Amino acid sequence: MTVRVIAADPAQSRGRRHPQAPAPTRSEYQRDRDRIVHSTAFRRLVYKTQVFLNHEGDLFRTRLTHSLEVAQLGRSIARSLRLNEDLVEAIALAHDLGHTPFGHAGQDALNECMEGHGGFEHNLQSLRVVDQLEERYPDHDGLNLTFETREGILKHCSPVNARKIEETEPGGVARRFLDGTQPSLEAQLCNLADEIAYNAHDIDDGVRSGLLTLEQMASVPLFARYLADTRREYPDLQGRRVLYESIRRMLSAQVYDVIAATQAAIDEAAPNSADDARRAGPLVRFGGEMRAESAALKRFLFANLYRHPQVAETTTQAKQVVRELFSAYLERPDELRAEFAQRPDRERAISDYIAGMTDRFALREYERLTGRKILA
Repeated sequence: MTVRVIAADPAQSRGRRHPQAPAPTRSEYQRDRDRIVHSTAFRRLVYKTQVFLNHEGDLFRTRLTHSLEVAQLGRSIARSLRLNEDLVEAIALAHDLGHTPFGHAGQDALNECMEGHGGFEHNLQSLRVVDQLEERYPDHDGLNLTFETREGILKHCSPVNARKIEETEPGGVARRFLDGTQPSLEAQLCNLADEIAYNAHDIDDGVRSGLLTLEQMASVPLFARYLADTRREYPDLQGRRVLYESIRRMLSAQVYDVIAATQAAIDEAAPNSADDARRAGPLVRFGGEMRAESAALKRFLFANLYRHPQVAETTTQAKQVVRELFSAYLERPDELRAEFAQRPDRERAISDYIAGMTDRFALREYERLTGRKILA
């Protein structure tokens, strides 16, 4: 039997934008992971919203805990598929570094504020963070990560922004959005691990918050199957243990499904190298039934959790905070931190500043600049 080596090889990396000598004890992707963990943007994730705002409870997921869960799931799957675990972990830990405060509400509001000035995409912002905005080294901006980690961070990119990146980095991380090729298998895996993680933990947080009930979840085929299995095997089980065991079983089933479906796709495509795998189309996937059930779960969560009146109310207020902060800084740029106030690209500087805020810092700034409290 021929064993195909299709994992990303750090020794064959396309390198860093600023060449550096190899580290004596770490691979290039381990080095990327370590730089991400020590970055300022990574620490800020602990106070950035996933679904529920930071002040709504200590036990709800944040962008940081979400990123850790994606990394854990990604490494587990990568190990079974013999992909590069360190690259998966680096991408997973960095994929949300560009997210605004207040989750998708903040992102949408900032994109509206930046209309006519290039807009705002959180994936592109994550790349800006690691390429430009982190200030840790004496001779270059950013974290100077490898091509493969940067490529994985840029999960989505509009054609307009892809062309802009291509102008400054020909054949670089945005090229695949123009020529229709795929990123590394490790990047593909992170995309799917992201989906698996947030579906599972949003069920947990939704039920914990009281916005969802187990009875509602029993109407969703993917979850209902494992809820029924749990109740059948443990008829006397009560409280959160029922929820946790059902989620655990659902997660395990999804992980095993991805491993089986992806391995089958790899065997069929028969790539002989990591670059061959990129050209073979998307290979990391769910099986057909699991994909349909996962999509149905996403639709349920969108309708019943993300659009819940209580979540919608905080979303509206969060957007107000971002819009008014943007307007305030535009009118009074001296209120920005000095390094942002001095930049000539005023709107983008304000966008970078707001995107880097934690929820609680944004609320403090809002109160300082407007004299009003909100979301307290």
